[in-house]
Amino acid sequence: MLTVLVVDDSALMRRRIADLLSEAGFRVETAATGEEALARLPVVDPDVVTLDVTMPGMDGLTCLARIMVEHPKPVVMVSALTGAGAEETLEALRLGAVEAVQKPAAGSIGRIGEELVETVRAAASSRPRRVRGLRERLRLARARIAGEDFVAPEGLTSAVPPTVASPAVTAAAAGGEGEGVVLVGVSTGGPSTLEDILPLLPAGFPWPVVVAQHMPAAFTATLARRLDELCALRVVEVERATVLVPGMVCIARGSADVELARRGGRLQAVCVPPSPDRPWHPNADRLVTSALRLLPADRLVGVLLTGMGNDGAAAMAELHARGGRTIAESEDSAVVFGMPQDLIRRGGAGVVLPSGRIAGQLTRWLMPAGRRAGID
Repeated sequence: MLTVLVVDDSALMRRRIADLLSEAGFRVETAATGEEALARLPVVDPDVVTLDVTMPGMDGLTCLARIMVEHPKPVVMVSALTGAGAEETLEALRLGAVEAVQKPAAGSIGRIGEELVETVRAAASSRPRRVRGLRERLRLARARIAGEDFVAPEGLTSAVPPTVASPAVTAAAAGGEGEGVVLVGVSTGGPSTLEDILPLLPAGFPWPVVVAQHMPAAFTATLARRLDELCALRVVEVERATVLVPGMVCIARGSADVELARRGGRLQAVCVPPSPDRPWHPNADRLVTSALRLLPADRLVGVLLTGMGNDGAAAMAELHARGGRTIAESEDSAVVFGMPQDLIRRGGAGVVLPSGRIAGQLTRWLMPAGRRAGID
């Protein structure tokens, strides 16, 4: 029987989450504070921790960072998933949390309760991500709180990686390579995995990138802003019809779907209502299928990354069968291997790579050797 440690300062919420998980067959232990959770971790040794984002005293982010350093476990953040909490929740995902889910409402389980149970079950088989420099970041944070002088190790100035300026699209980037699009499907563990890939794409990257990241609408604008700060490419959320140009990354708006369309002769990413017969949104299968209606397969590259379920696998296998190029993230780096594993099982993965090598593969495929100087 899998054991879950539920951490929340609200007694009502602890009971609600504990009841949901107990009814689903989990053994449940609880903690009311971050300090209590850290003390109980080595005793309970849970398979998964659910952790409230906002708590008095030790907040959820500090507790998460200490868990990942002192006793690494799969952690699912439980949040109101409002716009105000998006920054904190995305930071939690970057610090190593497996996923963030919405707090279950009073009165009934509903889809939110089912999603919590499914996510906790998937997290039990996930691998916690190691975040470089996390121990030093904790030491820096503690020193600042205590008012002490602290000299950070060379190259570590804050919890935020260095910003890369987002240049305008150059004429060279828009040059004679021809029309094409990179299509990315990603779910659980996605925000930190995208940070392994997108910031490594060079400013002259010749094709636009469209990302279907399973995520609520409250988060995707914040995710796009965060990635835009880190990337040489321009990163935007698809709120309305967006013309695709080289040097651009389009993040599909959460809780909706994204498709490619051609309007006035120009290729665009368009936000469309979520398909009721598909369980995951933004939906990767729907994105890839729409692209195959507009472009030949050899002008598309499909990349399927970490996530539970199998969204994107069927459409990317079709893309591969028609002669398109595809990449599946390897089990070595995937937080949850479900989506890329299904693509591999279908024989649809042209290349299987850890996340840290995917940008290099895309660059080699799509950029002439003369323009890759210093990248390979």
